[in-house]
Amino acid sequence: MKLILAIAAGGAIGAVLRHFINSGAAHLFGTGFPWGIFIINITGSFVMGCLISGFAHIADPSQAIKAFLTVGLLGAFTTFSTFSLDAVSLLERGALAAASFYIIGSVILALCGLFAGMFLIRAVIS
Repeated sequence: MKLILAIAAGGAIGAVLRHFINSGAAHLFGTGFPWGIFIINITGSFVMGCLISGFAHIADPSQAIKAFLTVGLLGAFTTFSTFSLDAVSLLERGALAAASFYIIGSVILALCGLFAGMFLIRAVIS
C-alpha cells in the first residue's frame, strides 16, 4: 500500500506541474504550437536520465521513493497521449512542417534529454 500511495502522491504533483507549465507556455508562446507539452516531455526525459543515473551511481533510495519520482511524478508530468493528440491536431490543421518538427523534435530531443541527464550525473560524480 505504501508503494501505491507514493505513486499516487507523485502523480498528483506531476499532473499539477504539467498543467501549470503547459498553461504558462500557452500564455507565453500562444497556442499555435504545443510548446508546453514539447518542453514538458523533453524536460521530463532529462530529469528521468538524472534520476536513473543518480539511482545507479549516487544513492539507492527505497522502492517507494523511486516509484514516487519515476512512475508517479514523471509518469504524470510527461504525457504521450497529449503528444499524440497535439501531433494529430497539427496534421489535421494542415501544418505538416510544424507536425513533423513536433514529432521528430520531441522524440530526438527527449532521447537527447535522457542521455544529457545521465551524462550530467555521471560527470558530477566523477
